[in-house]
Amino acid sequence: MEKIDVGKKILRENDKHAFENIIFLTERKKLCLNMISSPGSGKTTILARTITELKGKVKIGVIEGDIQTDIDAERIRETEAPAVQINTEGACHLSAPQISDALKILPVDELDLIFIENVGNLVCPSAFALGESGKIAVLSVAEGDDKPAKYPAIFAKSKAMLLNKIDLLEGGHVDFDVERAKADARRLNKTLEVFPISARTGEGMAAWCDWLVNSVRETVK
Repeated sequence: MEKIDVGKKILRENDKHAFENIIFLTERKKLCLNMISSPGSGKTTILARTITELKGKVKIGVIEGDIQTDIDAERIRETEAPAVQINTEGACHLSAPQISDALKILPVDELDLIFIENVGNLVCPSAFALGESGKIAVLSVAEGDDKPAKYPAIFAKSKAMLLNKIDLLEGGHVDFDVERAKADARRLNKTLEVFPISARTGEGMAAWCDWLVNSVRETVK
């Protein structure tokens, strides 16, 4: 009796659509970054702040992934950036076909950079290619410095890691060893860029935004 591995079949089908997305974005020289983290790490706040900081320099659009609601997409639209909301209705990650559909709605030709804010989850989204140029791992200091060691896949696959909410470190509001988190992540990924930031106060955002500007320039060469 022939055995069908459903998981592998799903991944193969997803990868086919991801490759089509890569071609679509590469032909248009668009940078696309897939932002992945646990729920509540501050992804949407980071994106809103990034869009504001780069206004007039980089044209940004966002694909928002959530199980329910369009709350995050509305927050992005308040910055005057275009946003498309995808509701997964229970699935713990976005898929490449969903991104393909969203790219047909976004004004891609008018944009320099497309962010995908994946569903809040450190595990599932890291296994599914979407056709992105790279992944961005977000870790807030409120989550604990052991996350790169406990959830290695996303940190091993990412181009950059944002350590968010560093303003909470002042006054000892949380116990978080920044150097330990950085060291654990870089053991998995020697080329990983690390940006300690506070999307709330703006601390560290300049270095992150400079990196994005340079990445966009490299993409359009």
